[in-house]
Amino acid sequence: MTDALVIGAGPAGLMAADVMSAAGLSVVVAEAKPSVGRKFLMAGKSGLNLTKDEPFERFLAVYEEAAPVLRPMLEAFGPAEAVAWAEALGQEMFTGSSGRVFPKAMKASPLLRAWMGRQAEQGVEVRTRWRWTGGAYRFETPEGVQEIAPKVCVLACGGASWARLGSDGDWAKWVGVPVAPFQPANMGFEVDWSPHMAKHFGTPIKNVALSAGATWVQAEFVISARGLEGGGIYAVSRAMREGHQLKLDLLPDVSVEDLRTKLSKPRSKASLGNFLRKAAKLSPEKIALLMEFARPLPEDLAPVIKALPVTHAGPRPMDEAISTAGGLRLSTLDDRLMLRDQPGVFAAGEMLDWEAPTGGYLLTACLATGRWAGLGAVQRFREVS
Repeated sequence: MTDALVIGAGPAGLMAADVMSAAGLSVVVAEAKPSVGRKFLMAGKSGLNLTKDEPFERFLAVYEEAAPVLRPMLEAFGPAEAVAWAEALGQEMFTGSSGRVFPKAMKASPLLRAWMGRQAEQGVEVRTRWRWTGGAYRFETPEGVQEIAPKVCVLACGGASWARLGSDGDWAKWVGVPVAPFQPANMGFEVDWSPHMAKHFGTPIKNVALSAGATWVQAEFVISARGLEGGGIYAVSRAMREGHQLKLDLLPDVSVEDLRTKLSKPRSKASLGNFLRKAAKLSPEKIALLMEFARPLPEDLAPVIKALPVTHAGPRPMDEAISTAGGLRLSTLDDRLMLRDQPGVFAAGEMLDWEAPTGGYLLTACLATGRWAGLGAVQRFREVS
């Protein structure tokens, strides 16, 4: 008999398997896709941002209403522990100017290879192309329907975005407990651009501040053919999804008063665009955004440049989102992340109903909850054995 089953081979599931196998349990990891860690590897394509180096309370605060539940898990495995974990797997780490922490190799693949090597040494058995179909751990596999009867199980099935990488949310149909509706998180927003914006598609907007509701961030974003994307947009995406107006401060380092002074200079025969470029030092793409969203332009442009209201057509489709909100309600789990109505069954990672911005927060919490669920499963296994 298998001691422990993990369903899902993303960061949370692999961390649970690592912890349980290190404790001496025989562990089987069932993964629906042909290989493990596919979303983890995708995250590493632009540089694997493992965590964020900042004071713990500030780090914890980004999880908002889920912070009280996640606190003990992140206290046990937070930014410092995430770095130590990666370094123990042979990955030299560095911290960027923004506090974001990356492997020096930047990619996720060396870390994943080392991690899977360690788990293989600990006896973890990975079964790919094993898709959970509900019931008593019944799976569709290349060899037909298979069943496993473990003493403990950790569910780490992911959210409902990037289905091609394995996170499709289908597990919600048969998990047997209340599930909060899935919503896109860390996503772009659609904009029906005017033709004059086409020449700016793909352009990053730098030195800008974004605000929506109570959320404010100074970060970059990108004008794309489909709308607005990138880190700055992702950081305010939850507030935007909840209906708050997106506003852009196109010159965050200049006060309204100083900007008014700059714009009070005689325009003479210069076009408005040239005048704004020379007097206010606005880039062509920022001028284009101003023309797109502020027409008809008011006589006093300074307040608009400092708080440009953006009109959009809502978030991009959920399957394009980096992550999702919704999932297993935290109230259905005990303090070990065990389902209250299903003793011996634990859950971790993005399938839980919490969300976090990109920048290391999402990945660190997936690892932390996976570790916590794994430790809980070890404790449960010893209780029933």
